[in-house]
Amino acid sequence: MVMKIIGWTTIGFLICSFVYQTTVQTGRASFYHNKFEGKRTSSGEVFRQDSLTAAHKNLPFGTRLRVKNLKNDSIVIVKVNDRLSQKSGHIIDLSLKAAQKLNFVQHGITTVTIEKIN
Repeated sequence: MVMKIIGWTTIGFLICSFVYQTTVQTGRASFYHNKFEGKRTSSGEVFRQDSLTAAHKNLPFGTRLRVKNLKNDSIVIVKVNDRLSQKSGHIIDLSLKAAQKLNFVQHGITTVTIEKIN
């Protein structure tokens, strides 16, 4: 009986850890090149640099994310409307407007945390 409880507790902990890891991620962020302006995203929406949108590897389209720049603590809320390549070393690709709000346009790349908020 004790082994069953320990086993179920361990499984519960692993599931909770997995859920937490999938809702908060830390990694590198970049922003879209201007050549994508007006092109269709993977979701079918037209990409606009002046929108607060992002590409992510696997989160559903329409997911809202709180993105925090760890170098200056600035925060922006974006909507996922495009796919990031599975081979990318980044966790998110942002519109120019989102990058401006996070104050990393001059650097091109920054370290962020992303948190699913819906």
